[in-house]
Amino acid sequence: MTNYYEILRRPLITEKTNELLFKQNQYAFEVALDANRTMVKEAVENIFKVTVLRVNIIKTAGKTKRNMKNRRTVLKRPVMKKAIVTLADGDKIPFFEGVE
Repeated sequence: MTNYYEILRRPLITEKTNELLFKQNQYAFEVALDANRTMVKEAVENIFKVTVLRVNIIKTAGKTKRNMKNRRTVLKRPVMKKAIVTLADGDKIPFFEGVE
């Protein structure tokens, strides 16, 4: 997988990730299921032109959820993989800067 835009699917913008951004200079992304730390590091460095110090990967299991109107229907949420990327001091990703 060499296309960097396939590795980084979308940024994760929540209250927790905003707190990480402002306190520890960490950014969160949803990444492809077959991506590893080195692939995520290369993708972030090449797309945003920043220096990555560390990458943490979290894989969340897909949960099942019952439909309460029709009790026989079971919905399944997808499996998701998140990456929390720590940048060097002074580096910022401008895409996240307008988010509060």
